[in-house]
Amino acid sequence: MRILILGGGNMGLTYAQSFLRSHIVTPDSLTILCRTAERATALEATHEGRFTTVPERCVPAADLAILAVKPQDAPDLFAQIRHLTSPGQVWLSIMAGVRMATVAEALGVRKVVRAMPNLPAQIGAGVTAFTATEDVTRIELVMVQNLLSTTGKTLYVEREALLDAATAISGSGPAYVYFFMNAMIEAAQRMGFSPSEAELLVAQTFTGAVDLYNKADFSCEQWIGKVASKGGTTEAALRVFAQTQLHDHIHAGLSAAWKRAQELGALEKT
Repeated sequence: MRILILGGGNMGLTYAQSFLRSHIVTPDSLTILCRTAERATALEATHEGRFTTVPERCVPAADLAILAVKPQDAPDLFAQIRHLTSPGQVWLSIMAGVRMATVAEALGVRKVVRAMPNLPAQIGAGVTAFTATEDVTRIELVMVQNLLSTTGKTLYVEREALLDAATAISGSGPAYVYFFMNAMIEAAQRMGFSPSEAELLVAQTFTGAVDLYNKADFSCEQWIGKVASKGGTTEAALRVFAQTQLHDHIHAGLSAAWKRAQELGALEKT
């Protein structure tokens, strides 16, 4: 299988390295199309695979092409490569907000997969929601899922609209985690811990709590009950969270992110 990654940025390189590390492809069958010769030369010196700036050398031969450029750069890229595509190719887009119909129409292709990865994909701990057009066969969909799984967990969804929700939950989600962690680190420092001590306490608390959640069949509410004893310290904190409607504020924030993802998709259509 010949794989082409269009875009030599962080996510494009994340996929390239994950594919090679998993031995799904060989360096000779993986090509990355870069915008500038300087970028291609720099990557070629430090990464495996083939690097080029010439679409004619790589687009026609690709079995699977991954669109890993910024959404605002997509129109120019589409104009450069449309005459080089073929209907039988599978196109995987990780561009936020860009609909599958847009990719299909702009490139003159039928087999399009759209995916929403998140930042932890860089260390193989991400989660990617994805969907596909009807022309993508079951075998091709499994192939794409195997590739995406090299960066973490995957979730196939039937409706493309759910990718907007995935953008709000898992795509933006790491930022929410870091936001809460940062608040806890600041609070720990106010209580007397040094910055390094505060970071250790908070980071390991999050890591341990998530690992525990993943290793036992209990809901979040049940785990909260196991930590919070009546009249104890956890209950005191949870009471303040309830009084300040933190739960509702979190829901409101996620809804705002979801709405914005839908708006960006609507803007992309016009």
